[in-house]
Amino acid sequence: MSETSPLLDEIRKLIRSSGPMPVWRYMELCLTDPQYGYYVSRDPLGREGDFTTAPEVSQMFGELLGLWSASIWRAIESPSILRLVELGPGRGTMMADALRALRVLPPLYQSLSIHLVEVNPVLREKQRETLSGAPNIAWHETIDDVPEGPAVILANEYFDVLPVHQMVRRETGWHERTVGMDANGRLYFAAAPEPTPRFEVLLPPLVRAAPLGAVFEWRPDTEIMKLATRVRDQDGAALIVDYGHLRSDVGDTFQAIARHSYSDPLQNPGEADVTAHVDFQALARAAEDVGARVHGPVTQGDFLKRLGVEARAAGLMAKATHEVSADIADALKRLTDSGRGGMGSMFKAMAVSDPRITSIAGLSDRPDGYEQS
Repeated sequence: MSETSPLLDEIRKLIRSSGPMPVWRYMELCLTDPQYGYYVSRDPLGREGDFTTAPEVSQMFGELLGLWSASIWRAIESPSILRLVELGPGRGTMMADALRALRVLPPLYQSLSIHLVEVNPVLREKQRETLSGAPNIAWHETIDDVPEGPAVILANEYFDVLPVHQMVRRETGWHERTVGMDANGRLYFAAAPEPTPRFEVLLPPLVRAAPLGAVFEWRPDTEIMKLATRVRDQDGAALIVDYGHLRSDVGDTFQAIARHSYSDPLQNPGEADVTAHVDFQALARAAEDVGARVHGPVTQGDFLKRLGVEARAAGLMAKATHEVSADIADALKRLTDSGRGGMGSMFKAMAVSDPRITSIAGLSDRPDGYEQS
């Protein structure tokens, strides 16, 4: 990572001309600035990148999500065309693993229409290479561009990079947290001088008694409402897997990751991945508000175990060398473990669906079911 970044100069110019900017705007520029945004022109994944996602840890993750998608297809009475959609598909690894698992179901595999929502041209090219043998693939800028029809939508580590608002509680009320600049050009966190009118009315009960200085994070409901409205009206389900918290609460989770280590989010904007934890209670509330059914959330560890990840690992190890078996065991632990380095409890899984889907694999104790209208 360079000591300075081109985007830093642009942000300094914006602050000089217009004053401190809200955290959400700073995050948006860091990630999606047309020239210098982090996600616009690079491959951030894997050992040589800045972070590793679950599909890069093991093929088991994508395979199980493929079979999960098959359970949704059955629950919605096996439509002749199913849109299999992935938001932010990385290198295409998860989709490739999911499709390999789905080949065992020829009627479903032949019905698939695959849609990848990706803005990064570098990653689009890698996805083309990874999925070169797959049929019926289309790329889109947004979920709005995906054709209508029954769909299974997969969103793994997608919501955490959507710009987040931060509010700081002061004696005068809740103030929008901002990014300012000192006389030497260094960026720092500040707050808008005036409180946001009546913001406390919108707060979850748990947050209303927050102490002075507390930070509350929130995202607009736009993206989750798009997914929820789509599956409510056109049949299907959307699965969200991300790191975050089950209940809306205070806490500053805005962070940067570069070369697999945490870094200062205000240094070298555009050169590191900036994220904030996902508020699953807020997602569930927004989805229910538009009439979709919510399933979960549960921890990623519980979700994968309910889907049979341990049996899949045992099956792979039975056919592998000792060294490969050890790698599979390590991957299983990383995906499901709650300890240091594990993704099992920090990551959560939640689905939103057509309200007629009464239960969903991995997220419900009941067998999958679909209410007849």
